[in-house]
Amino acid sequence: MEANFSGTGRLPAPFLTPGSSSFMDFLAQHQPEMLPRNRQLPTQGVIEAPHGTTIVAASFPGGVVLAGDRRATMGNVIAQRDIEKVFPADEYSAVGIAGTAGLAVEMVKLFQLELEHFEKVEGVSLSLEGKANRLSTMIRSNLGMAMQGLAVVPLFAGWDVDRQKGRIFSYDVTGGRSEEHGYAATGSGSLFARGALKKLFRDDLTEGQATTLVVQALYDAADDDSATGGPDLARRIYPIVIVITDEGFRRLTEAESSEIVRAIHERRLEEPDGPRAALL
Repeated sequence: MEANFSGTGRLPAPFLTPGSSSFMDFLAQHQPEMLPRNRQLPTQGVIEAPHGTTIVAASFPGGVVLAGDRRATMGNVIAQRDIEKVFPADEYSAVGIAGTAGLAVEMVKLFQLELEHFEKVEGVSLSLEGKANRLSTMIRSNLGMAMQGLAVVPLFAGWDVDRQKGRIFSYDVTGGRSEEHGYAATGSGSLFARGALKKLFRDDLTEGQATTLVVQALYDAADDDSATGGPDLARRIYPIVIVITDEGFRRLTEAESSEIVRAIHERRLEEPDGPRAALL
């Protein structure tokens, strides 16, 4: 919602009126047409839109790692090779998106505003559980579009300040929420990524091992799923990897990501069909 000062130098009344701590409720009351769920879609035909694919997450004793490949597809065409699918939600949480890319990115931005609005109104941050519930509500509100093929299915992860551990939440298109223990994957390549995660995951991973694990899982997914993009050494396109600990959100630099990718690539040159033993 745009703050139109109308030449008075003062904010409009809606911005000054006490109300809900939910930014979505604020929009629904004062400018409902800006909510994605209220947009009119064509009644006929199929909407061709880029789709994001595979997101993976893994926890370790000091936090959680969230990662995504960089490919967006539109049917059998690669729509974008370097799309970003993993975003910070706030200082201690992040969202990875799979599904209709445009709607998913818009939902993430709305979710970021939702958390920021709550903190400004209430003076405290939502608990990680509360953040997961707010995202569930937003996904449920998109059900009408999902039924027309424009689904958004994110993966949410963060550091739980109260419980002092990393936690992972997965969702379905109806907004159903499940807490995942240890690791999770969503998107078209999730079946193959989950196999790699299941094979290599341990409860005592270090941060470095956890980051290697999620990149390895994306590498395996790209082997068998055409919609998942593998690391592109020639174009220097590497997975986005985010680590969240008690110190907050940190995105791995391109140099850090490339180092992990090249180490995995060298092992693959020796064993093209994957390692015979755990990598970690």
